[in-house]
Amino acid sequence: MTRNLLDRLEPTRLHALEQIWAVLPEARLVGGAVRDLMVGRSIADIDLAVPQPPEEVMQRLKAQGMTVVPTGLAHGTVTAVIDSAPYEITTLRRDVETDGRHAVVCWTDNWQEDAARRDFTINAMSCDSTGTVHDYFGGQHDLADGSVRFVGDATLRIQEDALRILRFFRFWGRYGRGQADAQAMHAITTQAELLNGLSVERIWSELKRILAGPKVLDVVYLMQQAGILPVLLPEGAHVPLFVQLMAFNPPADALLRLAALVPDKSADLARRLKFSRAEAARLKAMQADPVPLPDMSDAQLRHLLADTSPDILTARSWLYQARHADVLGTELRQRLAQLEIPVFPLAGRDLLDAGCQPGPHVGQVLKDVRNWWQQGGCTADKQTCLAHALGLAKALP
Repeated sequence: MTRNLLDRLEPTRLHALEQIWAVLPEARLVGGAVRDLMVGRSIADIDLAVPQPPEEVMQRLKAQGMTVVPTGLAHGTVTAVIDSAPYEITTLRRDVETDGRHAVVCWTDNWQEDAARRDFTINAMSCDSTGTVHDYFGGQHDLADGSVRFVGDATLRIQEDALRILRFFRFWGRYGRGQADAQAMHAITTQAELLNGLSVERIWSELKRILAGPKVLDVVYLMQQAGILPVLLPEGAHVPLFVQLMAFNPPADALLRLAALVPDKSADLARRLKFSRAEAARLKAMQADPVPLPDMSDAQLRHLLADTSPDILTARSWLYQARHADVLGTELRQRLAQLEIPVFPLAGRDLLDAGCQPGPHVGQVLKDVRNWWQQGGCTADKQTCLAHALGLAKALP
């Protein structure tokens, strides 16, 4: 590999790396940055590895006036901040002890030893300052071939960290083609129960990325084939409904796709995986009524929009369409997006300013007027609503 690989970087990032290499000439890009540069994808983060211990790395960088943050000294990681962008630099490591969730590590100066502790061959490559790619386990070939393989023994890699089961499916969705690696699938199937030892936060974080990722239908089929769905989703996975939803090409919305995959006991799922309050509320709202329907008038849709956000109504339309394949939802969702969200124009202060006496009846009048306003398609303006409210107030005993 030539310098051309590094030339694919944005100039600002390449300039920052050149500053780091001036201080740490042995540093190499590692992991996802190398992988994605090779396939021409955009890079979110740049991670580097070095053979020097973290304290020495910090000392060298600070001596050149760079901002350095000790983000994870216990794991050998410091972060150089250049032009407000972070560059994580981690000392080469080897595992001393693993328990399926965490690893005890020690430093090493052996690049292959460090690469051997990574999960997949496509993530185990490194690239030095000349643009040379160091590939100890055939990652370049696997990347070109669309093969996601564990580094070394798949069973051992999973025993080191069971989250690698889910990471396998996520990376297969992004980089895999054709048949999944047989050794990987066998190791996953025979060790699926190890997922139960992971924190639910780690599981949900990874599952979200799978559901929002590419080729998710193929990935779910693959997970079903490996037998991990009952372990991952003991509430029950409804794959046929998920298939029907995906047939309509819904947006890459993890919660929407999850609502189809687990249509029942979603509240139990949200509690078990410790969803945020916002996530749990949104999932519940997606599966609630009323549902917007294609034959509804604009007035009826405005009625719904007065109480429910267009995001939730749109999600309900996707789920309804998944259950009723003959329903055409595209035009409905376009209408929902184009309609202005109605805002009830009246407040209690308006009634008091108009001469109504304060008291509990004001709230009841407002409620009745709002209901009347919605039934009329949310088109009545403030003066019309106020006149109706005053009429109701006068009729009160």
